[in-house]
Amino acid sequence: MDQKALSMFSHLSQTLHFGKTAQAHHISPSTLSRAIQRLEDEVGSELLHRDNRTVVLTDVGKKFKNYAEQQLEQWHNFKLSLKETQAELTGKLHVYCSVTAAYSHLPPLLERFRVLHPLVEIMLTTGDAADALEQVQNQAVDFAIAAAPEHLPRSVYFHHLDTIALSVIAPTMTCKVQQQLNQKVLSWAEIPIILPEHGAARKRFELWYRKKQQGKPNIYATVSGHEALVSMVALGCGVGIVPQVVVDNSPVKDRVTNLANIGDIEPFELGVCCLNQSKAQPLIKAFFSSIV
Repeated sequence: MDQKALSMFSHLSQTLHFGKTAQAHHISPSTLSRAIQRLEDEVGSELLHRDNRTVVLTDVGKKFKNYAEQQLEQWHNFKLSLKETQAELTGKLHVYCSVTAAYSHLPPLLERFRVLHPLVEIMLTTGDAADALEQVQNQAVDFAIAAAPEHLPRSVYFHHLDTIALSVIAPTMTCKVQQQLNQKVLSWAEIPIILPEHGAARKRFELWYRKKQQGKPNIYATVSGHEALVSMVALGCGVGIVPQVVVDNSPVKDRVTNLANIGDIEPFELGVCCLNQSKAQPLIKAFFSSIV
């Protein structure tokens, strides 16, 4: 049956006044009368007793009133469920982070988002944490887990996640590096050092080493990615500066040790970043809403 006609009959069964119901539905009383007549023809029975002064539901009309209300409610619920289904987000969300962050920080971020938006496909790219911000600025990804730079570009939005401590690590195996570290007075200019190519850890090392005033550092190698740096230290190639969370999640963490009494190293702020211009996009907006 016509949902509009059912709605008009339901309203009329409450008001029992053709003029009021017609006005509420922005039609003339005669148009309303014809709509009710069509319903009666379809039902095959009179629904209303009406004369010049009164309108009264017949016994069939009372039963039909219940039917109409049930149909209208089901129709409303159907349309509501359809809107909810159509409103479900779909598409792809491209994420960039380091291998370590994929273990340590990404899972809890995605857990609630996946529950709320199961139709969204997550695309994950892992790489050097120092490249995360550049990935976002180049629009290669939607968002990234990155260290906060000294000067955040105006084009980038940054949401704080954690404060990450940095450690200087050394090999536990017997090697030349260990012998050098066992000296009463450390000669840092002679100890081989493994550094990240760039990024927050590299800058903090340079500041930390400059305070020692021992000349130029003996850089053994520079690597892309803190995970590879931990592996090189574990092999006895030198000492290195890395985020502690990388050490904690490394498969070779038992083969390295943290050096003590070497001076303070400033930690860095870890967060999720995206382009400011992208914040209003449905997928990006939904992601940040899910982690707040």
